[in-house]
Amino acid sequence: MTIQATNTLGNIVKQHHLAAHVLEKYRLDFCCKGKQTLAVACADNNLVLNDVLDDLQQVLINEQYQAPQTEDMNVEELISLIVRKHHLYVLQQGASIQHHLHKVASKHGEKYPYMIKVWEVFMPALAHLLDHMKKEEQVLFPRMREVYAASKQQQAKVFSVAYLQAPIAAMEAEHDDAGDAFSLIRELTNDYTIPEGACNTFSLLMMELQDFEADLHRHVHLENHVLFPAALQLIAAN
Repeated sequence: MTIQATNTLGNIVKQHHLAAHVLEKYRLDFCCKGKQTLAVACADNNLVLNDVLDDLQQVLINEQYQAPQTEDMNVEELISLIVRKHHLYVLQQGASIQHHLHKVASKHGEKYPYMIKVWEVFMPALAHLLDHMKKEEQVLFPRMREVYAASKQQQAKVFSVAYLQAPIAAMEAEHDDAGDAFSLIRELTNDYTIPEGACNTFSLLMMELQDFEADLHRHVHLENHVLFPAALQLIAAN
């Protein structure tokens, strides 16, 4: 499956919402000028069509990327996957959602007042997630790497369960808070329903929020049910 030069900007984003990042990179307006074909939009903006198509094709490749199997991963590999895939996703997609949500809430908040509430829920939730990830990367994950390295090298160093259990408990509580915030956003948006006649930015935002919650679920599952137990098992095995 490929994206064609004859596809409209609006349909490209509708079918592959991550393509919005590529169109925004080239300053192609998929919202107000969403009925333009990609070829016409590139011509109007003096862009090389094949360059844009190449970037859009990469989006399709990324969509087809399947999450790696984690059952046989060690603690170090799990941490690297989480930081590289899920933490980076929150950083990048969180910024995109913030930008689009601000536009929708400010321009359409009078007609859709629930979107103002979504803004009020999402912004602190995102801030807490960013702080949460920083604590994991600066405190919890280094401790887990230390425990893993000691077990791999069969060092005599003994760690107490509390060395990991206390920060893990704190992170799990924060996972619950993030989940609650997105459950509320899902409720406010009626399961991310796109209103009839909504502009392309509004439609994109609903898809972004839905995907953000889905990635959050995979992210939290990987930490709560795979990484954390694996790291604690290393201490129990000593």
